[in-house]
Amino acid sequence: MALIKYYTDENVAKAVVKGLRTRGVDVLTCQESNMLSASDEEQLEHATQAGRVIFSHDTDFLRIHATGVEHAGVVYTANRDDVGKNIRYLKLIHDVIDSEDMRNHVEFI
Repeated sequence: MALIKYYTDENVAKAVVKGLRTRGVDVLTCQESNMLSASDEEQLEHATQAGRVIFSHDTDFLRIHATGVEHAGVVYTANRDDVGKNIRYLKLIHDVIDSEDMRNHVEFI
């Protein structure tokens, strides 16, 4: 099973990233990738080229997915404030879903 690697957009709390890394999950942020000013389309393309599932609170990624754009996967949540819940569910997705199964797929938290 190929483990999911995450890519977070600029709206994801640093505590989520830290919590995932503490649990052994590979996470790359848009800040670390020097992609802060990039459009959502560019962010998704960057994540896809890196083989990373994007995690975001931004519904634009759902809109882009709906257009049929190929991607490595999207995890979306509208809940920005529950850091613990986001960490738990992202870790669960990481542990039970193969990265190939996430291709062109959206998971909702």
